[in-house]
Amino acid sequence: MTDSSRRASVTRDTTETRIAVEISLDGTGRYDVKTGVGFFDHMLEQLARHGQFDLTVRCDGDLHIDAHHTVEDTGIALGQAIRQALGDKKGITRYGHAYVPMDEALSRVALDISGRAYLVWKTSFTQQSLGSMDTELFQEFFRALSQAAGITLNVATLDGSNNHHIVESVFKAFARALRVAVAIDPHLAGAIPSTKGVL
Repeated sequence: MTDSSRRASVTRDTTETRIAVEISLDGTGRYDVKTGVGFFDHMLEQLARHGQFDLTVRCDGDLHIDAHHTVEDTGIALGQAIRQALGDKKGITRYGHAYVPMDEALSRVALDISGRAYLVWKTSFTQQSLGSMDTELFQEFFRALSQAAGITLNVATLDGSNNHHIVESVFKAFARALRVAVAIDPHLAGAIPSTKGVL
């Protein structure tokens, strides 16, 4: 459900997870996130703060198995919320990119709110996990989010050796790129930013 202030609420209930997500694209960076996976919560908080989105996430997942369903399904629900909050996408900037350094790490994210989901992932890790979260799940999260939101997303880490720094620079770069892309461009005067007339 959405309103004119570009907010959305999504619930997703499966036999593996129960998730509720609320987002405001025109927020101030407030967050209230509880997924049961501490490191993942920390990254979602970075997304909200650096994207200036107000974000609430609640997830009750089958963590007795592992964090895979929790992370992937949260990506789906968050992507659905972003898509709903954007509505018809009239007047949005559409494209965004950001480079974010964190100590020795440097990541680049470029994205297009095109309605066509695609993920290019050029980031790797030397640790199997950070906290209780498998590092391979970061790619799963962004794949799920990009598919549900209809975003073409290119993620690349250009430098870095510390796994925490690498993934945090990715999330911050994604947040800042998305912030640019969802912004209203006054020069568009409410038009769809596509020669097709639809995104």
